[in-house]
Amino acid sequence: MDDFSQVPAVHISRLHHVYPGTRHEAPRLALDGVNLNIPTGAFFVLTGPNGSGKSTLFKILSGLTRPGLGTVSIHGQDLLAVPNRVRRQMGVIFQRPALDKHLTVLENFQIHAGLHAIPSHQFQPRLDAALAWSDLQTRLHTRVGTLSGGLARQAELVKVLLHEPQLLLLDEPTAGLDPGGRMAFMSTLRRLQKKRNVTILMTSHIFAEAEQADLVGILRQGQLLAMDAPSRLTARLGNEILVIQADDPAAIAHTLTNRPELSWQIHNHELRIQGTQLPTLMADLLQAQRARIQTLAIKQPTLEDLYITLTGRALTSDEEEENR
Repeated sequence: MDDFSQVPAVHISRLHHVYPGTRHEAPRLALDGVNLNIPTGAFFVLTGPNGSGKSTLFKILSGLTRPGLGTVSIHGQDLLAVPNRVRRQMGVIFQRPALDKHLTVLENFQIHAGLHAIPSHQFQPRLDAALAWSDLQTRLHTRVGTLSGGLARQAELVKVLLHEPQLLLLDEPTAGLDPGGRMAFMSTLRRLQKKRNVTILMTSHIFAEAEQADLVGILRQGQLLAMDAPSRLTARLGNEILVIQADDPAAIAHTLTNRPELSWQIHNHELRIQGTQLPTLMADLLQAQRARIQTLAIKQPTLEDLYITLTGRALTSDEEEENR
């Protein structure tokens, strides 16, 4: 992992938030004492299942929601005490587009520059710098509504870069992009991070994106279960994991009860086994349980494996966050 500044870009302490109840629903705990430090210049990806608190945390950081308890500081400044000053340091991309599709790309940029009081003599140099990495140089006079999904996402990023933010908050920014578009967008973020020393906080359900980050955090039920570099997180599961798909994985797991050197978890129709001498175990199980086994394989642990181990479920691409 890179050497980052000692002053955190984001410092969250004992963050707690409850949505009040209604006549038909009880109060709902969204964040339960979250502590988080993101170093300046880091690329941080946050994952978590539906209802884990990601959206609530994102809304608090972007200034849309005030937490019940706790403190949030951005580059040493209290977000809750001086929100306007802190928000000027941020660039925010929401999951849903925030461009006016009836206006041209340039008109959207001009409106954003006006909202941030960017002097007119600085607009063109900043626009040129923000456009340098993009494919939008020849599309400035195109209506946003006619752009492809990938170009529209590029326009969102160019827009928020105009006021030169130190912190980028991105909520599922690659949603709706094809694999090539996602790869290009992630490469762009990495280049911006390195060139401008921008801190990036991004939510994503795509583990291939999280594996490119410097730090990954996993939220569940309002609590931060884990946060570390991707390689160190996957190392928690050891060097290898045996994954067995079977009609009755519990029956196979029952045969392992006298093997204290092994640990396992059942997820849907998968039995996931960690421990030593997995190749020998695989051969033994294949011989003794062939009728029950559909597939089996030894693999290196991934972030998705760790996620399933910690949360007991897979993360689907179509999850809707917290009654969005």
